[in-house]
Amino acid sequence: FYLTPPQVNSILKANEYSFKVPEFDGKNVSSVLGFDSNQLPANAPIEDRRSAATCLQTRGMLLGVFDGHAGCACAQAVSERLFYYIAVSLLPHETLLEIENAVESGRALLPILQWHKHPNDYFSKEASKLYFNSLRTYWQELIDLNSGETTDVKEALINAFKRLDNDISLEAQVGDPNSFLNYLVLRVAFSGATACVAHVDGIDLHIANTGDSRAMLGVQEEDGSWSALNLSYDHNAQNEHEVERVKMEHPKSEEKSLVKQDRLLGLLMPFRAFGDVKFKWSIELQKRVVESGPDQLNDNEYTKFIPPNYHTPPYLTAEPEVIHHKLRPQDKFLVLATDGLWETMHRQDVARIVGEYLTGVHHQQPIAVGGYKVTLGQMHGLLTERRARISSVFEDQNAATHLIRHAVGNNEFGTVDHERLSKMLSLPEELARMYRDDITIIVVQFNSHVI
Repeated sequence: FYLTPPQVNSILKANEYSFKVPEFDGKNVSSVLGFDSNQLPANAPIEDRRSAATCLQTRGMLLGVFDGHAGCACAQAVSERLFYYIAVSLLPHETLLEIENAVESGRALLPILQWHKHPNDYFSKEASKLYFNSLRTYWQELIDLNSGETTDVKEALINAFKRLDNDISLEAQVGDPNSFLNYLVLRVAFSGATACVAHVDGIDLHIANTGDSRAMLGVQEEDGSWSALNLSYDHNAQNEHEVERVKMEHPKSEEKSLVKQDRLLGLLMPFRAFGDVKFKWSIELQKRVVESGPDQLNDNEYTKFIPPNYHTPPYLTAEPEVIHHKLRPQDKFLVLATDGLWETMHRQDVARIVGEYLTGVHHQQPIAVGGYKVTLGQMHGLLTERRARISSVFEDQNAATHLIRHAVGNNEFGTVDHERLSKMLSLPEELARMYRDDITIIVVQFNSHVI
């Protein structure tokens, strides 16, 4: 099924979003110039989510990508709730008191976040009251715990991740008299999501990562070339420290069954995630909740089965690994992306493609044909294609879209092949998932003058 270039573009651009940080007196005083984001689904419905917001009561900006599994319910809940938990964790005691007093007396609340949303990034209205009550309980506890010290960003991020995961688990155990809501909180808890979140405040960049989405910094070297700096580590079987951590937390007798075929208990790829209560709750609790839950839950095979060799839960945590980086003038941009991107592209190529896109400068590498026998005619074709590519870089107004175009359409020469792009984008839903994963990308551009 052949797609024309305009059809390809309309598919690629369907979910793109851009935000430019406003200037004051003609000056942008923020270390962030703006960001581009985009998503390309492979699952139907897509299981990835993304979020971006400016913190209004504290300084800083929050951006995150969330990769759901066993459905999109958990990723959806985390994408709309996590930033509130982080913002509340960062608020000073006086502000928390002001907010609590406003709720008590029924006054209007101080807005905590200004969201930057694409129309497709929806909020579940039905659960908003429940979500608000859980968040309020959290800030009431923070008020009671008041130590008078200012909160460290790293600590705030860790507390927010753990607390939200705890609330997701608790809401599912308590249930809800409203049957729709009851089913919703159970779907959220039984599905799972990884999260990679950035908090940027001035030159302080914090990345909090749970699972296998990634954060990478694009650095411009003195000679103008681009390099990639990793700011997160995947929590999976490829990470030896992570495998060690899991083994340390369980008895020696389970050593052989903990990680099988590169999966946690032979089932789960990420070793850290939100939700996934099948890997956190005791067997008794799982049975009790499923039996007393709505019928839809009982009919779901996934919720009924117990993972093999399940002896000493929890096997999974949502606690993030936090990396702090002080921004330097050569740090030009940040890429946050779900594993759908990293499965298809090396970080070094990501840095080069985004760097060249943002500066509009192409370092012309000699054409590498790596071991292929190439005729003069084919070489002429490659050079012509290269010239066309330089002009085509301007067809994307969004860095994340430009990256997705490469991730899906690159051929063995590292150039976008329209025919390949057309084939990959016209695959029917049930086939698309076999060739690629959902891809979600946020590209944050930094303001070197401020830094």
